[in-house]
Amino acid sequence: MTAVTKTPFSPNQIPLDLISEVRKQNPLIHNITNLVSANFTANGLLAVGASPMMAESPLEMAELAKISSAVVLNIGTPSDPKTSAMIIAGQTANAHGIPVVLDPVAVSASTLRQSTIHQISQVVQFDAIRGNAGELAFLAGASWQAKGVDAGRGDADLASICQAVAQKYRTIAILTGEIDYISDGTQVLALANGVPLLPKVTATGCLLSAVIGAFLAVAGRERYLVGAVNACATFAIAGELACEGLLPSQSGTFMYQFLDKLGGISPDEIANRVKFVGEV
Repeated sequence: MTAVTKTPFSPNQIPLDLISEVRKQNPLIHNITNLVSANFTANGLLAVGASPMMAESPLEMAELAKISSAVVLNIGTPSDPKTSAMIIAGQTANAHGIPVVLDPVAVSASTLRQSTIHQISQVVQFDAIRGNAGELAFLAGASWQAKGVDAGRGDADLASICQAVAQKYRTIAILTGEIDYISDGTQVLALANGVPLLPKVTATGCLLSAVIGAFLAVAGRERYLVGAVNACATFAIAGELACEGLLPSQSGTFMYQFLDKLGGISPDEIANRVKFVGEV
């Protein structure tokens, strides 16, 4: 398994134009995901310019992973057959140099979810792990009170949690929330884009994990940190654009406008609106 390359970046060195490559290359993103998020994730990937595939039978995982541009493993609705499928797809992707993204949905909520992550991580190298504060805090072994799939609350430093997960799993870690933290284990970058309506729409986090897969696919292994930053910036700024003129209660309207903005957002809009907190 190949460990992630750690290349130092400052925020002003990161190009923010990978959305154009996603649209040009139309990467095929294989999602082993949950029943809550499948439809929204597929539509979001189509909007951003990628091609979604949703399948979970272990019998076809090796074949499908080989033809995919990225594989996204989401444990939102775990089961033994799905875990087997994730292991086969992840190992196949590893063997063929295809990026693997893990979304550890509500990992602290049950021993089944924790066992699932443990089983998969023993035999699959993750190229990126995306989760909220509660999910990544659990993976890092930090003190935190998660609430199901919600981030919950705690006093631990979020940047440190993100970096700890990146180091522990030799991956790109993305901790999303009011501020998004992205780390390759050496450095932590932070983005302050996004709007309160994003967490009011179910499965936006699951979609972001899939979008990260699409951006890693076009970024290339040596630039996975750049790909993750581009994915988070694109996603959050599309949310800002979709939220303009809406009331806090208009989450339904926001959901559709968000997909529209993902489909139309330009590299210039991303570059002009991105808000780097800087290197932590």
